[in-house]
Amino acid sequence: MSVLDMLLWPFWNKEQRRIRTLWRLIAFALLLVFFNFLLGLLLSWGRPWQGSLVLVQTLSAVATLLSLWVAARVLDRRPFVAYGFHLGPLWWRDFAFGFLLGAGLMAIVFLVEWLVGWIHIQGAWASPQGMPFPLAILLALWLFITVAVNEEGISRGYLLLNLAEGLRVPIVGPRGAVYLAWLLSSLFFGLMHMFNPHVTVLSIVNLCAAGLLLGLAYIRTGELGLPIGLHFSWNFFQGNVFGFSVSGLEVVHSTSVIVIQQGGPALWTGGEFGPEGGVLGLLVMGVGGLLVWLWTRERESSFM
Repeated sequence: MSVLDMLLWPFWNKEQRRIRTLWRLIAFALLLVFFNFLLGLLLSWGRPWQGSLVLVQTLSAVATLLSLWVAARVLDRRPFVAYGFHLGPLWWRDFAFGFLLGAGLMAIVFLVEWLVGWIHIQGAWASPQGMPFPLAILLALWLFITVAVNEEGISRGYLLLNLAEGLRVPIVGPRGAVYLAWLLSSLFFGLMHMFNPHVTVLSIVNLCAAGLLLGLAYIRTGELGLPIGLHFSWNFFQGNVFGFSVSGLEVVHSTSVIVIQQGGPALWTGGEFGPEGGVLGLLVMGVGGLLVWLWTRERESSFM
């Protein structure tokens, strides 16, 4: 090894002809900041839309997709679709299964809480004043699609994939690298929400568990179809169908098919944080993990 190779070794992977994982992750974070700032300038010009959560999340999802595209070409030296965007028939079947799974798991939470008297139904078809319900529910659908694409693109598509490659050292091994990347990306996902309203230690633990569930869907399929579908429908049915808070954000259920009053022990229900902050939510995530494994049990993933 030449002196130049020794100097470049901490930064450059000569065999892969790209910068090493740590620097790729830092550069990707900077890309996210840059594109979010750039698109945020567009938002600042659109005065009537300022404060619109739907528009903010849409621009954030666009920023994430742009960052992934640049990272694929410049940092990772891989096709953009390698992050999990092979949009073929199997991808869409996984997306549909994830959507049904998220809806079903949240329906279990709702039915259990309703049957034991922890929630009371107060009405239906709620929407912001002056907005027709069909338009409001379509905006809510779009909101949570963009949230799912944004968070899954970052946490699973980029972070988990690159960590699984970067941690593949002899002492860890290929399989151990995947498990460690799965754990670290899930921890990151949970900590992303640490400044949400009404957050608790249990809610952070639960969101890390949600990261494990979504990460399992990713490493078992090697694609983002299943985790995006699951993430999207979990949030949408939680907030806009059953009327719960979503990760402490009460504003998202101002549009809801069912209007509820939350009661019961916060330890089980999550209280003002929503089901993601309670033991019941954690239990259904465990059920979700089992069902994801059963759905993918005959797959040969690119990760394993």
